[in-house]
Amino acid sequence: MKDVLAVILGGGRGTRLFPLTQFRAKPAVPIGGKFRLIDIPISNCLHWNIKKIMVLTQFNTASLHRHISQSYRFDGFSDGFLQILAAQQTIEDSNWYQGTADAVRKNIHYIKHQKVGTVVILSGDQLYRINLRDFLKCHRENQADITIAVKPVARDQAGEFGILQADEHRRIIRFVEKPKTKELLDELAVPASYLGLQDPSLSHIASMGIYIFRKDVLIDLLEHNVKEDFGREVIPDAIAGSQVFAYVFNDYWEDIGTIKAFFEANLDFANPIPRFDFYNEETPIFTRKRFLPGSKIENCDIHYSLISDGSIIEGSKLANTVIGTRSIIRANSYLERVVMMGADYYESPEEKAEDERRQRDQVGIGRDCVIRNAILDKNVRVGAGARLLNEKGLLNFSHDRYSIVDGITVIPKDMEIPAGFVI
Repeated sequence: MKDVLAVILGGGRGTRLFPLTQFRAKPAVPIGGKFRLIDIPISNCLHWNIKKIMVLTQFNTASLHRHISQSYRFDGFSDGFLQILAAQQTIEDSNWYQGTADAVRKNIHYIKHQKVGTVVILSGDQLYRINLRDFLKCHRENQADITIAVKPVARDQAGEFGILQADEHRRIIRFVEKPKTKELLDELAVPASYLGLQDPSLSHIASMGIYIFRKDVLIDLLEHNVKEDFGREVIPDAIAGSQVFAYVFNDYWEDIGTIKAFFEANLDFANPIPRFDFYNEETPIFTRKRFLPGSKIENCDIHYSLISDGSIIEGSKLANTVIGTRSIIRANSYLERVVMMGADYYESPEEKAEDERRQRDQVGIGRDCVIRNAILDKNVRVGAGARLLNEKGLLNFSHDRYSIVDGITVIPKDMEIPAGFVI
């Protein structure tokens, strides 16, 4: 694995996750109570002894850079590194990244100088565990130029993904982005026997946006064209002249691209047996060490919920809820299907006195609140008696203090919700 360089793509503007991406890059969005999305690909690399890692970043990068620098440090007795490559102006190019391939192209100088033969390209905003050693073994056994991780999907899901067509040797012979017509879907169907599957309903294979390249092939592809995206342009063009193979991935994978997908994935963590399990001792997900005290829970009624370190919950009821670090929930409040990201800090006595002087609610949730089907970003202040219920059943709506996206109420970071406020 010393011959492998991992390049993690830091994502674009993340507009479909707005307002969670208003002040942070998509990979920096908190998930699972105490983690960030960027922890997923970095942990996958470390578990399989890939310790040469570059992270390409561009939008709202401050919190992402801070989290990476505070969380991941290699010792001085190895040749491992985790290098952040932010978008920058150069003599050759003053533009920002225009797509996934363009982001790698603009950093090809740094990749060229790494003494590796293989480059793994990972997404910074997906939820999965992948055996990168097995992935690399497949790539080498096929003597492939490019290997693409693919997820078998049913026909009715195929229109949401980039769909690949493969032969009986799993060599990719065609790529179509989000096919819609019946005729095209028929042409792209892959027999289950080609993929070693028992379920005939999984008739198509979708690209996961995870690739292995021979380093020289990657350099050649990017230096001899100006196309901007791997999935839509570079990979389809490479199929005719390169050995491109599929690596079939049958485990859990979720592209956290929308508010609804993010919300449902988080709530699933609170289930007794979640589809993605952070409690895996062999391959845990790493994150920043915070050294927080255990949570304090007083006279509460809690069902199927996840409560992170350093929280204080008084006399409240929680159901199907994920509570982030340093969350404070005051007495007689009710939360159902809520993702509460917690806080970056505890307020000091002086800050609480200032809150009182300014007649401002403290960080956390006040007394007698009712919150349902909502995401509360970090450092939110919810005043006593507030009711965040989307009582009108709105599907999408924008307000100065909140957004409703796909029927889910989202309170942005650092927002204040006054006492008695009703949604």
